[in-house]
Amino acid sequence: MASSIFAPGVAEVLEEFHSTNTALAAFLVSVYIVGFIIGPLVLSPLSEIYGRLVITHTSNITFLIATILCATAVNMPMLVIFRFLMGLSGCVPATLGGGIIADLMPVDQRGLAITIWSIGPLLAGLAIIACALFMKETYAPTLLKRKANKLQEQTGRDLKTIFDKDQTVTQIIITSIARPSKLLVQSPIVLILSLYLSVVYSYMYLFLTTFTEIFEDTYGFNTGEAGLAYLGLGVGFSIGQFSVGPFSDWYIARKRQVSGSIQPEDRLPPLLLGSFLVPVGLFWYGWSVEAQSHWMIAITGTAFFGAGMEYIFLPIQLYLVDAFTLYATSAIAANTVVRSLFGAVIPLAGKSLYNQLGYGWGNSLLAFISIAFAPFSLFLVRFGASVRTHPRFQVKL
Repeated sequence: MASSIFAPGVAEVLEEFHSTNTALAAFLVSVYIVGFIIGPLVLSPLSEIYGRLVITHTSNITFLIATILCATAVNMPMLVIFRFLMGLSGCVPATLGGGIIADLMPVDQRGLAITIWSIGPLLAGLAIIACALFMKETYAPTLLKRKANKLQEQTGRDLKTIFDKDQTVTQIIITSIARPSKLLVQSPIVLILSLYLSVVYSYMYLFLTTFTEIFEDTYGFNTGEAGLAYLGLGVGFSIGQFSVGPFSDWYIARKRQVSGSIQPEDRLPPLLLGSFLVPVGLFWYGWSVEAQSHWMIAITGTAFFGAGMEYIFLPIQLYLVDAFTLYATSAIAANTVVRSLFGAVIPLAGKSLYNQLGYGWGNSLLAFISIAFAPFSLFLVRFGASVRTHPRFQVKL
C-alpha cells in the first residue's frame, strides 16, 4: 500500500517541486521498489541468523522515520532518498511474512494464514502496535540457540543445536546472504516463478504510475476522481486475497484425504486461473481506454487483472513457503528481488509504450507476454515435483 498510495498525488508533487519530467513521475513511485531490490538480499538472510523479531522491529522504526521525512521533504532529492529508505525497510514484512507463517503454521493452515497476512496493509496502524507489544521470536534455530546458550551458562557444558554449523560468524553471514542468489540461479522452479510473477508485478506498477494521467486525459477526471480509478484493482485484489487462501487449504486437505500425501505443487492450481485472468484484464482495460468506452468498463477490466495477479502471487508465496520451509524467507527474498527489479524498471517505459502503440495495442503486447508464460503454470502443476526433487536441481543451502 505504501508503494502505491503515493501514485495519485505525483502530479501535485511535481508541481510543488517545479518539474514536468514524466519519467521522474514514474520513478517517484518505483523508487520505493528499488528498496525492495536491495533489502531482501540482506535483511531476509539476516533474519535467518539473528531471528525475525529484531529485524522486524528495526525495520518498523526505520519505516516510520522515513515516512515522516518524506512528508516533510523540502526538495526532490530528499523525497527520492527517503522513498527509497521506505522501500528498504518496508520490504521486511513482505519477505519475512511467509517465513513467519512457515515457523508457526502447519501446512494445511497456511493458506488462511497467508490470506490474513496479505490484508495486513489495510490494518497497518493497528497491526504495528500489536506487533510491537505482542510479537515474539518465531524462528526455530534462533529459539533453540538461545535455549542452548542459557543451558550452557547454567551447566558450563558446551551445547549446540541441530542447526549449528562449524562456521565463523562471518562465514555464516556470507552463506546466508548468498542463499537467495543460489536459489534463484540453481533452482529452475524458483527462477521461473520469479520471472512470471515479476512480469505481472511490473504490469501492476505500470498501471499505478499511468492511471492518473490516463483517466485525467481520456475521461476528464480531476485528481480526486482519478484516485477512484484504483478501485478496480482493489476489488480484484480483494477477491483474489479472500479466495486463494481458503481454497488452497481446502484443496490440500482434500488431496491428503484422497491420496494420503501432499506436496508443495498442490499450492499451484490457482495459477491456471490467474494465467487466464491477467491477459483478459489487460485486453479489456487497454481496448476500453483506446475506444474511450465508459470509464467504468475500463476500471472493470483492471479488476480482472487484480484478481488474476493475486491468483498468481499468493500461490507462488505458499509454494515457496512449503517447498523451502526452513529457508522460506531466502526463497521469498529471491522472488521479491526479481519482481521488484521489474517493478521498478518497466513502469519507466510505460509512457513511451503507450505513445508508440496506443493503449489498445500497448496493453495487448503486455497481454501476449503474459500468455507466453501461461504454459509454465500447467507445466509446474503437472511436472513441478519431478523438477524440484531432481538431483541435478538440489540447492545446497
